[in-house]
Amino acid sequence: MEIPYELLGRIFVYLLLFVLLGIVVALLIGFYSFKKKRVIFPNFVLFILYLFYSPAKLICSVFSIRETLVDEILIEVRNAVMLDDFINAKGPRAVFLPQCMRHASCRARCDPIIGYECKMCGLCDIGSICEAADEHGFTVYVIPGGSFVKKIMKAHRPTSCIGVACYDELSESMEEISFIPVQGVCLLKDGCFNTKVDVADVISKMEVCNV
Repeated sequence: MEIPYELLGRIFVYLLLFVLLGIVVALLIGFYSFKKKRVIFPNFVLFILYLFYSPAKLICSVFSIRETLVDEILIEVRNAVMLDDFINAKGPRAVFLPQCMRHASCRARCDPIIGYECKMCGLCDIGSICEAADEHGFTVYVIPGGSFVKKIMKAHRPTSCIGVACYDELSESMEEISFIPVQGVCLLKDGCFNTKVDVADVISKMEVCNV
């Protein structure tokens, strides 16, 4: 039986065009939702951009659009989708902060389960977030890596959480723990050392909760 290479080639081209069209549509819808703060077709946007994450970033690069736009859309759309469940969740609440927010002179001890235990020395913004967390019923975990999130989930079973990280790590982590309501806040300054976050933004996420 002769293999219909021409037909297979056409099918491949059509599928490729269909995928590219889907990615472009998802990016446009996500960008509209991101700019207007009005989310439409969130499940479609999340499904397409997570499934074709690398091609979506490549498309942005080809058109000289910042590649972080893909992550920004994923984070903001998921924030909007999960906001109501996050606000009304009962039980333990967590805030996950990256260890790179610590001051260079930080003397905090790293626990093998919960990460760094803040000494409230005032050298970085972590102490301020910890103080607000105590007021609003959250527990802060300063973690060296994503593996600690799994340990904390298993040991302390938070029912909702706030995550802080750089764009790509945050969008990936929010997908991994999407089985609980999560809100993400991107770092203002990244680089794996002496990073910064909008403390007021993190605290505002806590304040909306019915604790």
